[in-house]
Amino acid sequence: MKTLATLMLCLCLPSIALAQDEAEEAAEEEIADGIREAVDTIDTRDKFTKIVLYNDFSWEYYSLGRPVLDSVDFDDHWNTEKIHAYKELSLSEIPDEVDILLVDSLHAFVPPIVGKVRSRYSFRRTRPHRGTDIPLAVGTPVRAAFDGKVRIAEFSRRTGGYGNLIVLRHANGLETYYGHLSKHNVHPDEVVKAGEIIGYGGNTGRSTGPHLHFEARYMGQAFDPERIIDFENGTLRDTVFTVKKHYFSIYSHYGQTEEESIAASQRMTHTIRSGDTLGGLAAKYGTTVSNICKLNNISRSTTLRIGRRLIVR
Repeated sequence: MKTLATLMLCLCLPSIALAQDEAEEAAEEEIADGIREAVDTIDTRDKFTKIVLYNDFSWEYYSLGRPVLDSVDFDDHWNTEKIHAYKELSLSEIPDEVDILLVDSLHAFVPPIVGKVRSRYSFRRTRPHRGTDIPLAVGTPVRAAFDGKVRIAEFSRRTGGYGNLIVLRHANGLETYYGHLSKHNVHPDEVVKAGEIIGYGGNTGRSTGPHLHFEARYMGQAFDPERIIDFENGTLRDTVFTVKKHYFSIYSHYGQTEEESIAASQRMTHTIRSGDTLGGLAAKYGTTVSNICKLNNISRSTTLRIGRRLIVR
């Protein structure tokens, strides 16, 4: 004899089956009506191509757009082992002035990091600081500023003060450096897209706290990155940048007039040795003590430490 519970289950089964049939028919009608939604994506071996899965169990390839790069720009002095690939190229071989297209319909810009600049492109104590430092938290994603190709992805033991370093070469002839990273996300010869996460912020190498050290170079010569990027607002200064030879001086920086930049690039410096005095340096270089003090933001009573470099003219 069937129990009451068994009887009730038998009565319910047809209605359950009917509800399932109705749900399947409704789903089929939605698909038939053209309602097709993506439900997931799958990576492929090519990072610029994804597989998209749809709710009707179909799929298709989707291209994220591979950057268009001119191989000619990348073959010149291409080296995945030397940090500075253009070392043997003299400054005299570089044009006095050249226009560089930074962005267009094919090439975008994405700020590598957005934040206030802590340390600028300048001469710092006894050595030149050829980049811009922006504080960040360890692990913060660092992005490629422009489409390009990875030339260097090295660890601290081979980069000196840079710490974990990535160097990208771009289609416009520029190279950008990303230093003090905690981790790499790319490898040499890999093509990257503007905005792609290439590494994560850190405190490696010669660093006094977590920050991104960012450099911009043309044919190996560094210039002030703030000439092209407003880091605090995460924007480009302009779509086209005119590189001028006097920009390569460590004393030439964003914010100067043309005349000030040219004058700064022609400055003469002296490295302090035992016995040097301000009066002696003024006499040697045909200037005055007051002028040396003004150029170096020091006073007449400042101790001249051996090894320090002073601007004398």
